Amino acid sequence: MSEKKPLILITNDDGITAPGIRELIKIMNEIGEVVVVAPDSPQSGKGHAVTIDSTLYISPRKIDNGVQNEYSCSGTPADCVKIAKHEILKRTPDLCVSGINHGSNSSINVIYSGTMSAAVEAGIEGIPAIGFSLLDFSWNADFSQARSFIKQITLNVLQNGLPKGTVLNVNIPNLKRNDIKGVKICRQAKARWVEEFDKRINPQGRNYYWLTGKFINEDKGEDTDEWALENGYISVVPVQFDLTSYHAIRQLNTWNFDEKK
Repeated sequence: MSEKKPLILITNDDGITAPGIRELIKIMNEIGEVVVVAPDSPQSGKGHAVTIDSTLYISPRKIDNGVQNEYSCSGTPADCVKIAKHEILKRTPDLCVSGINHGSNSSINVIYSGTMSAAVEAGIEGIPAIGFSLLDFSWNADFSQARSFIKQITLNVLQNGLPKGTVLNVNIPNLKRNDIKGVKICRQAKARWVEEFDKRINPQGRNYYWLTGKFINEDKGEDTDEWALENGYISVVPVQFDLTSYHAIRQLNTWNFDEKK
């Protein structure tokens, strides 16, 4: 008697028709039983936003021959995971994979990323989860070089599990398959965006703004995701969603909170 295939939930933030998620569906079809619940339109940069002030809609979709159970959702990536678990799936999935994102989600970008927020939402629900991103923002990006690595990372998670409260943030350099040196387990680099607003005036005389800026890596360590990606490696960062700054607790406990003194 053959083993039951793992149930894999797939989502993203670029929208259900994005080439990245279509490629991820192909890869996951080789591993398990696939259900797709993804946004009906791009949701990049939405972070962990959830819909609480308007209605949510889900619609069965048939985009290609990649999967039988596929739904678009009017909400955010986090909404997609929530509604998949509570309304669509008959059992808790064995894995949630999010992506493949068109563009980097390394270092501080993990905070803003809808791709990673979907993975984190799955982790909160107790589902092992991985977010995959390719360092190419083009809609026509070539995801084929990442295929074997994505499959191997996924199989490792299914076989070994993940530590409690942890999901994986996987970023893939935009290189040919033979130029990728391998996979490195990394920490998140200390990097940030130096932001500016491009101020303009519309025909009615009202000011409007475009957010711009440049990415600054302030971390010289060779154990970071930014170093790995710059040097031809796939970076794998274990991400926790417990945001407690444990090292600060001792210092804060020295403060005086007694209003009588």
